[in-house]
This record gives sequence, structure tokens and C-alpha cells, in this order.
Amino acid sequence: MDFEVIACVWLLYRRYKRRRQRQREYWVHPILRDRLTHGMFVTLYPKLRQYEPKFFNYFRMSIKSFDDLLHVIKVDITGDSTILRDSISAEEKLVITLRYLGSGCKFVDLHYSYRLGISTIAEIIREVCHFIWVVLKDMCLPQPTKENWLKIAKDFHLRANFPNCIGAVDGKHVRIIKPYNSGSLCYNYKHFFSVILLAICDSDYKFIHIDVGSYGKDCDSTIFTNSTFYQKLMNNDLQIPEPKPISSTNPIPVPFVIVGDEAFGQTDKIMRPFGGSNLTTKKKIFNYRLSRARRHIECLFGILANKWQIFHRPINVNLDLVSCIIKTCCALHNYVRERDGYKFEDTLSIPGFEEVPNGFQRATRRGASYRDVFADYFTTEGQLSWQMSSIN
Repeated sequence: MDFEVIACVWLLYRRYKRRRQRQREYWVHPILRDRLTHGMFVTLYPKLRQYEPKFFNYFRMSIKSFDDLLHVIKVDITGDSTILRDSISAEEKLVITLRYLGSGCKFVDLHYSYRLGISTIAEIIREVCHFIWVVLKDMCLPQPTKENWLKIAKDFHLRANFPNCIGAVDGKHVRIIKPYNSGSLCYNYKHFFSVILLAICDSDYKFIHIDVGSYGKDCDSTIFTNSTFYQKLMNNDLQIPEPKPISSTNPIPVPFVIVGDEAFGQTDKIMRPFGGSNLTTKKKIFNYRLSRARRHIECLFGILANKWQIFHRPINVNLDLVSCIIKTCCALHNYVRERDGYKFEDTLSIPGFEEVPNGFQRATRRGASYRDVFADYFTTEGQLSWQMSSIN
């Protein structure tokens, strides 16, 4: 009996100690109390608005673009003030989120610079990223119409000398910290954890379509064939124009195609390079001309990662927030690209991204025959003066 009493007292004592340890030392930490006088939103942000280049460098967009973005999401991210405290303004929330995405800093860095709790920072970024994506996805990544597809094809022909091309497709690994209880789903062939960003772009370095959130162990072809875009593409539900000839001497109508690398299967709607090492001159020229069109998606990934430097390090948040962050950055890329342009130097490297492994895909006979039509065109009527020197 005495032993039971002692054990009960001991358990009560342990419970009391744990409760004391859980009690907060401060209701508001002394460092955070100075937010309205010493936080960077009060001390730095007003000064940045006086200098456009510095503002652009800090937030990765112009003052006008920032103000327009704030205007369209302000209602959604504005909180309710209470008797005890005022809510954080929508402007400050957007400032914190853009700094997080643009600099690649961690929550704890923003915690000290903006004098807000780490959990508050995390909730702000989750909320703002969600509404940026909700508002901008239809504005900056709309479903192309027939006229849009024709313009994209015209620009690819002008800039990459590839006729009837309506996009370039590729996938990249986005590094993440191992998610809790995820097993090996996100563990890829290069021995790090990742999710995959699969994207299709135009010749103006803007996203046409993105597919985000597939596990790192998946390959390009699997992700693409399982996407809603691919299903619509195969079912002719994308308003893509009817096939038309690419040559004035060959009347065969050729379909509008998306160009990709060896990971994608050759069909009448997807163009991939010829495989193998012992290729004929005609096949080498085709591969070179296709790579001129396909490089736009590689450059786009370079621009994306250099502007939104969250991709320069493994992202250490939950999987659902990772997907939201990636989609938000893609939408912001198109948003800023349309308004502020880009620097060519940003296209020369792709930090933070790794190639996705190829999956084996058979070529269809119909797709192979159309590829031969392109190859013939590139060595006759559509040849470029420098293409022979480029394949030697």
C-alpha cells in the first residue's frame, strides 16, 4: 500500500514538472515587442520603395508589379484585428512571403529580421502562397486558345527555327528535406529527397502548363502520361489547331507538336530526338534543330531558380506547402516576366534543379513518320547556314 502511495505521488510530481516546463516564459518575447519600431517592415521597407533597383533586387519585382499584386490579393490575406492586438497588415504579409521566396532564407531568419514568431511566419507564407496561386493561376497560366497556340508556334518558328512547335517540355527535381513518415517515395536516383516540377513553356520563357508534386522516384514520361494535360492532348481537348504543311514543296499536313528529350515517347504530338550514337547526318541535324527549340525550357528553369532562390537549397517544409511554394513561384515567374522582363544572364545556369531520369517509351509509327518529315525539311528547304558546323 505504501508503495502505491509513493508511486502516485511521484507521478503527480512528474506531471506538475512537465506542466511547469510547458508554461511560456514570455507572453510576447522582448525581441518581438519591438516589431513596430525595429522590424524590417518599418525600418527597411519604406526606404526600399524610394529606390527602384534596390526594391527589385530585394523583392524580385518592380514597385508597380508589387502594388498590383497586393491589390489583387489584399482582401484575401487581410486579417481581423481584435481588442487585444491589431492584425498583421496584408502589405507586410506579402513583403515577408516575397522575401522568403526570393532570398531562400529560413523561417528563423525572417523571425529575427521582421520580429514575428516562427509559427506566425510559417502561417503567413502558407496563406499568402495559397492566395497568390489561386488568384494568378488563371491570370498568368490560362488555358491557351487556338489563337494562342498559333502565336506560340509562330514565335518558336521565328526564334528557334522549328515550325509547328507549340511548346517544350521537361521535368526537374526540386530538393526537399525528407518529409516526416514519407518512407522512400521522395528518394530519387541521385540519392536525395525531392518532388518533381514538370513544365511546358513557350519561346518567351513563360510557363504554359505545370504539374507539381510527383514523387522524386518517378520519371518524366510517367508523370507526363499521367497528367491531365496529356489526357486532354491525346483526346484533342486543348483547341490545338489542325495540322498544316511545314514545307512549300511537300503538301503533307504536319501536326503541331511539343518537343522534349529522350524521356518522352515519340508520338504525332510529341517530338523527341533520334536515339543512338551512329546517326546519319540528317538525324543529327534534326536532333540539333530540336535541341534549339527544347533549350527554352532549360533556360526557363534557370531563370526561375535564379530569381526565386528558394530553389537554391533543400526546402524544409511539409509536402503540401512545398507544392504550393513551387506553384506560386511558377505563377510569379509569369507575372513578373510579362511586366518586368528578365536578364539573359539568368538563363545560363540551373542551380537547385537536377534532371529527372528517362523512362523507356516506344515510338509510334505515325509519330516516327512525322519526325522523318521534319528531318527532311531541316536538310532541304528549312536548312540553316550554320547547322552543319554545329553537328561536327
